[in-house]
Amino acid sequence: MSRDRAALGAFLRSRRDRLTPSRAGIEAFPGARRVPGLRREELAVLAGLSPDYYSRLEQGRQANISDEVLDALARALRLDEVEHAHLRDLAAPTAQHRAATPHAPQRPDPGLLRLMQTLEHVPVLLLGHRGEVLARNALLPEVLGRPLEPGSSFVRFMFQDPVARERIVNWAEFASATVATMRREIARRPYDNRLVALMEELRASDDDVARWWDDHGVRDYASVTKRVEHPVAGLMSFNIVIVCAPHDPDQRLIVYTAEPDSATAHVLPILISWNTEVCP
Repeated sequence: MSRDRAALGAFLRSRRDRLTPSRAGIEAFPGARRVPGLRREELAVLAGLSPDYYSRLEQGRQANISDEVLDALARALRLDEVEHAHLRDLAAPTAQHRAATPHAPQRPDPGLLRLMQTLEHVPVLLLGHRGEVLARNALLPEVLGRPLEPGSSFVRFMFQDPVARERIVNWAEFASATVATMRREIARRPYDNRLVALMEELRASDDDVARWWDDHGVRDYASVTKRVEHPVAGLMSFNIVIVCAPHDPDQRLIVYTAEPDSATAHVLPILISWNTEVCP
C-alpha cells in the first residue's frame, strides 16, 4: 500500500471511530460492537456506498476515488471544511502529489518581507511550509528567547528546545495545533521527504507529538492566542494574525498582535528599546 493511501485509510478510520450511530442519526446495526464509533457497513450506508467499496477505500485498495464519493464521505463523517480538504488531498492521485512537491529552497516573498519591515512594533515571523524560518524581525527573539535565525526550524524549536515550553504558557494548545498543521502539510505533499522525516523524528522522540499525531487531527494555519511568560517583562498575551501572499500560499507571515492599552501593548516598546540598546 502506498504511503498516501495508507494515510487515507487511517484518516477514514479515525473519523469513523469518533462518530457514534446516535450522533450520525441512524440506528445501530444489530450484533456485538468491536469499534468505538461507526462500523464500516454503517458508514457505507450513510455515504450511499457498498460495504465492499468502502472497505477497499479504508484498506487502500481503491486507486481512483471520485469527488462525488469524497463529498458523500465528508457529509457522512461530518467533516469540517479543513478535514474535507484534507480528505481530498489524501485521495489525490499519486502523480498529482509528486508534481506538487517543491524541490528548490523557499525564498522569502518580497511583499511579505516589506510588510514585516513595517511591523517592527510587534513580533513577526515568516514561515515556509515545513515550518522553517524564512525571516523574522528583531523583536521576535526578544519575546521567545531564542535567535530563530532564517533557516532554522520553528517546529524543532517548539518541541526540542526547553525554552519553548518554559516561555509559552499555553504550550500544549499551541504545540498540538502545530502537529495538526504539519499533518495537513504532509497531506498536501506526501513526497516531501524532508517534511516527512522531520515529523517521523519528532514522533519517535516526543510522546506528545506521537499522541497528537495518532489523533489524526488536522488544521490549517489558524489564529491561536499565545501567552508568553517573559523572564523580565512578565506575562504577555498575543493574538496571532496570519497573512499569506496570494501568489505564494506556501509562505505565511505570523504577526503577534496585542490588544490596545493592554499590559502587553505597554511593555512591547520597552522590549524594543532594550533590543535597540544592544544593537551596534
